[in-house]
Amino acid sequence: MARSRGAGRLAPPAWLTAGMRPAPAPVPWAAVLRAAVALSAPLAAGLAADRPAYGALVSMGALSGVIGDTADAYRMRVFNIAVPQLFGAVGVTLGTLVFGHGWAAVAVLTCVALVSGMISSIGAVASVSGLLLLLNAVVGAGLPMPDPWWTAPLLLALGGLVVLALTLLGWPLRRAAPERTAVAATYRAVADLYEAAGTSAYDERRQAVTAALNHAYDLVLARRARQHGRAPALVRLLAQLNVVVPLVEAAPAAHLRSRIVGPQPAGVPAAVRDLADAVAGGRAGAPVLDLPAPERPSEKAVDHALRHAAHVVHETEPDGYDVGDRLGRPAALRVRIRRTTRAVLLSGASWRYGLRLALCIGLAQALVSLIAVPRSYWVALTVTFVMKPDFGSVFSRAVLRAFGTALGILLAALVLAEVPRGWWDVPVMVVLAALIPAFSAKGYAFQTAAITPVILLLSDTLNHQGFGLVLPRLYDSLIGCGIALVAGYLLWPESWHARIGDRLADAVSDTADYVARAFADGGTPDPHARLRARRALYRDLSTVRSEFQRALTEPPPTGPRAAAWWPLVVAVERIVDATTAARIRIDHGAPAPDPAEAAEVERELRELAEGLRADDTLVEVRTELPGDENGVLEPLRQEVRAARAIAGPDLR
Repeated sequence: MARSRGAGRLAPPAWLTAGMRPAPAPVPWAAVLRAAVALSAPLAAGLAADRPAYGALVSMGALSGVIGDTADAYRMRVFNIAVPQLFGAVGVTLGTLVFGHGWAAVAVLTCVALVSGMISSIGAVASVSGLLLLLNAVVGAGLPMPDPWWTAPLLLALGGLVVLALTLLGWPLRRAAPERTAVAATYRAVADLYEAAGTSAYDERRQAVTAALNHAYDLVLARRARQHGRAPALVRLLAQLNVVVPLVEAAPAAHLRSRIVGPQPAGVPAAVRDLADAVAGGRAGAPVLDLPAPERPSEKAVDHALRHAAHVVHETEPDGYDVGDRLGRPAALRVRIRRTTRAVLLSGASWRYGLRLALCIGLAQALVSLIAVPRSYWVALTVTFVMKPDFGSVFSRAVLRAFGTALGILLAALVLAEVPRGWWDVPVMVVLAALIPAFSAKGYAFQTAAITPVILLLSDTLNHQGFGLVLPRLYDSLIGCGIALVAGYLLWPESWHARIGDRLADAVSDTADYVARAFADGGTPDPHARLRARRALYRDLSTVRSEFQRALTEPPPTGPRAAAWWPLVVAVERIVDATTAARIRIDHGAPAPDPAEAAEVERELRELAEGLRADDTLVEVRTELPGDENGVLEPLRQEVRAARAIAGPDLR
C-alpha cells in the first residue's frame, strides 16, 4: 500500500498529461488519401523534372493547405484554403527578401509577428492566415529559396491549389451534402436529448445539441450569405433547421416533466430520429406520427413542436419568404470589414497578443543571429506553433510540442538514416503525409509528431543536411519552447491569472437579461427576439465552457482555480434551462407567475454577477427567494438558490 501511494506521488499531474492521451476520433479516410496524394505527387513531379527543390516547395504549400482544410461545407473549405495561401505567399516573399541579412531579418520577422498576432483574433480563417503569414516568413528567412524571388511564393501557392483541386473533386456530387448532414445530425442530437430527459446524462446531451445547432447554423447561414437569390434546396434546409429550435426549447420542460412524472414516451425520440432520416435522405410526403395525447403544458409544448417540425421537414416546397434567419443576417461585407478593422486596431487583447508573439519571435530570431547555428529557422517555427492562441494554453502546448517533436524527430531520424534520398522519398512521403490528418484528430502532440518528419524531409530536400539535421532540430525545438514559456507565458500575468470570474460574470448578467425578457409583461412581444437571445446565451456559455476546459490544462494555481469554478458554470447553464422550461410551460397553458417573483430572481442573478466581478474567491451565500412553491418559477428558484450556494458576494 505504501508503495502504491509513493507511485501515485511520483506520477505526473493530470493537467500535464491530459493532452498526451489520444482523443477517441475516427480516421478521416478521405483527408488521409487527399494528404497522401497532395504531398507526394509534387515531390515525384519535381524529381521527374530534375527540380527536387521545386517539388519540395509545392509540397510545403500543400502541407499548409492540408492543415488549414478543417471546414465541412465546400464553400467554406475554398475560403479556408485559398485565403490563407495568399497570406502565406506574402510571408515567404518577405522572408526571402531578408534571407541572410541578420538584424534586418530580426526586424522584419518581429513586425510580421505583430501583424500575425493581431489579425489572429478576428476569426478562424484570419487565424490560419496569420499563422501561414508568419510561418512562411520564418521559412523564407531561414532556408535558401530558388531565384528569382517570386519563385518560392508561386510554388507554395501552387501547392495550396493542388489541395484545393483535390478537395473540390467531390463538389459536383456533394454540393449541399455537408449542410444537409449537419442539419440531420442536429435532429439526431435532439433525439438523444429527449431520450436522456430526466436522467443524469441530460446535461451532456444538451451540450452536444448546442454544439450541433451552432455548427449547422454556421454552415447553412454561411452558404446563404454567399448565395444569390433563394435557392429552393437552401431554403428547405434553413426551414428544417429553424423548426428544430422549438424542439430544443421544449426539451428543458420535458426534462423537468420526466424528473417528476417519469420517462418520455418512446415515440418522441423515435419520431425525431425519423425526421433526421428524412432530412438526410431528402424525403418528402405526408408525415406519420404516433404520439400519445398530451395532457400537461410540457407535453403540449413537445407535441406542438414535433408536429410542426414534421410538417416542415416533409413539405416539398416550404415558403421561401417565411423562412427567417433566426440568428440574423450578416451585415454587408464592407460593413464587416470596417467593424473588424476597428475592432483589431482598438482592441487591447489584440495588441497584447500581437506584442507577445512579436517579442517571442524577435528573441528567437535574435538568438539565431547571435549563435552560430546555420539556418536554424526551427526555433522561430516552434515559437509560432506554441503561441498559436486558439488551440489551447501556451504552457500545455509548449510541453506537448516538445513531446510531439521528440517523437517526430525519432521517426525522421529513422527515415533520414535508412532511406536513400531520391525516388524513395515519394513512397515515404505517401505514408508520412497520410499520418497528418489521422493523427491531427488525436490531439496536438500527435499532430506535431506527424508534421515534424514531413517538414524535416522537405527541408532536407532544400538544404541537403541529411541525418545531421535531426539533433539540431531537437535542440532548436527545446529552445523555442523555452522562449515561448518565458517570454510568452511567465512575463505576462494574464496568462497565468485566468479571468474566469469576469467571463462567468458576463454570462450571469446575460442570464439575468434573459430572465427579464422571458417574463416581462407575460413574455416579449417578439418571440424571435427571445429565441435569438437564448441562442446567443447558449453560444456564449459554450465559449465559456471551452475557456474553462483550456484553463484546466494550466499548471497551478490557474488549473485548480478553474476546477473550483466549474460547478458554477454548470449551475448557470441549468438556470437558463429552467428559465426556458418555465416560459414554454406558460406558453402552453401554465399560469403566469407574479411579476415580482421574476423580478426577485433577476435581482439575485445580478447580485451574483456583481459578486463574481468583485472577487476571485467563491463565497457561499444562502438566499431565500420566496414565492409560490407550486408555481411555474419554483424549479428556476431552486437552480438560482443552488448557484448562490456555490458563489456570491461576501456580505459578511
